[in-house]
Amino acid sequence: MKIGFIGTGVMGNSIGGHLLDGGHELSIYTRTASKAEDLLSKGAVWKSNTQELAKSAQVIFTMVGYPSDVEEVYFGSNGLLEHAEKGVIFVDLTTSQPKLAQKIAQAAKDKEMHALDAPVSGGDIGAKNGVLSVMVGGAEPIFNELLPLFRLFAENIIHQGPAGAGQHTKMCNQINIANNMLGVCESLIYAKKAGLDPEKVLRSITTGAAGSWSLSNLAPKMIEGDFRPGFYIKHFIKDMKIAVQEAEQWGLELPGLKLSLGIYEELERAGDGNLGTQALIRHFDFAEK
Repeated sequence: MKIGFIGTGVMGNSIGGHLLDGGHELSIYTRTASKAEDLLSKGAVWKSNTQELAKSAQVIFTMVGYPSDVEEVYFGSNGLLEHAEKGVIFVDLTTSQPKLAQKIAQAAKDKEMHALDAPVSGGDIGAKNGVLSVMVGGAEPIFNELLPLFRLFAENIIHQGPAGAGQHTKMCNQINIANNMLGVCESLIYAKKAGLDPEKVLRSITTGAAGSWSLSNLAPKMIEGDFRPGFYIKHFIKDMKIAVQEAEQWGLELPGLKLSLGIYEELERAGDGNLGTQALIRHFDFAEK
C-alpha cells in the first residue's frame, strides 16, 4: 500500500518504521527534515511539501503537535483535503479537538474521501515496541479496512464510535494519566521523606493494586533524574486543556485534572515544557533542577 506520513517526531518515527517493516511504500514530510533521516535510511521517500505527499498516497497518517497544526495540514493553502485524490483515507494520530476531528471527517466525506481520528497512547516505548493503544473514531468499515495497518504498530485497537469518538476517548486517557502522575510523584516524595529506598518501594507497589503504566515506566526515570521526553510536557498541557474545555461545555467539574494542569503549567513557565511528563517530580523537589 502507498502510505503518506506527516510528522515524524518522537512517536511518529517509530510508527513509520513499523509501516515500512510491514512492506508498505512510505512517503514522508515533516517541517524539520533531520527528523526524517532514520526513515529515509530505511527506504522512505521524502516529499518537499504536503501537496506533493497528498498526490502520492492511498492512506495518509498525520501526527503533528497542536490542533492549529492539524487545521493547517488539512485545511491550509497546501492542505491535504485540497490536493489528495478521491478515495484516500486520512488517519489523524494527533491528540486534538473532537470537533476538529468531526470537521475533517465531514470535509473528507464531501470530497469522496474518508477520515479517522485515531489518537494513540503508550509513549515512545509503546511506539518503539509496536504495542500502542489506538482509540479510533469514524466509519467502522474504514476502520476495519485499516486494521492490518494499525496492527503493525499497535496492540490495543478499538473502534470507539463516529468521528470525534477517538479524541473523546483519548481525553479519558489523559484525565486518568494527569491524576495518576500526581499520585506517582506524591508516593515517591513520601518514600523519600520516610527514609525509604524508592527503588525498593517501587518493587513492592508496582505489582499490586497501585500499579500503573506511569508507575512502572516513569517513576524509575523520576528517581534517576532522567527527564528526556517520551511525551513532552508542552503537549500534555495541550491535551489537558482540551479535556478541560470539553468538560466545561457540559458543566462538568474535574478538580484533579485542573490541579495537575496547573502544576504542569508552572513547570512550563519555568522552562521545562520540552522535558518529559515525568519531570512533574521537579515540582516536589525530588530531584535537583
